[in-house]
Amino acid sequence: MDGGAIDGGWYLDVLGFARATPWLHGFFQVFTNAGLVLLALVVAVAWWRARRQDAGRMAAVLWVPIAVGLAYGLSNLVKVLVEEPRPCIRYPAVPTVATCDFATDYSFPSNHVTIAVSAAVALFLVGRRAGLAALAVAVLIGFSRVYLGAHYVHDVLAGALLGAAVALIGLLLRAPLTALVSRLRSGRYRPLVGAAVPEGKRVLG
Repeated sequence: MDGGAIDGGWYLDVLGFARATPWLHGFFQVFTNAGLVLLALVVAVAWWRARRQDAGRMAAVLWVPIAVGLAYGLSNLVKVLVEEPRPCIRYPAVPTVATCDFATDYSFPSNHVTIAVSAAVALFLVGRRAGLAALAVAVLIGFSRVYLGAHYVHDVLAGALLGAAVALIGLLLRAPLTALVSRLRSGRYRPLVGAAVPEGKRVLG
């Protein structure tokens, strides 16, 4: 896949902006990864608060890491199938803020953005404020990926769409997850494997 033919001009425009703003280099170099840590902290706080709230809220919080894991796995699968080279490989003469990744570390879609947006959208199912805060972080992470020279714009958009689509599956799973949390909290959940058989129900051999 030739990403440069799709939106290489946008990528070069953002890199031109990056060269004109050297005072932002350090911030985006740190934030591109630190933003993911910040999102993890938001999820941890949401989980802490949900411990004493209703089962629906806890189910929504538990869906966040599940959604992120699923989205990340799908993102890596798409990378292997598409095999789009990094833009810094297509434009080797154009300087980038970040070091160019290996040729086998494919570009489409952006894993960073897939993770960030899946977390942000899933957090919207938990609460509006948490979702908005996470979405702001995700947008900055997305811009940082192009600013640093690691991704094309379409890599970021594809990662955002993939992450959002996976996270929204939580709307369909909310009822069964809520029921599971309710059973766990009430102590009514019993695993099938190794469960004790009532005395009167044993099968004689």
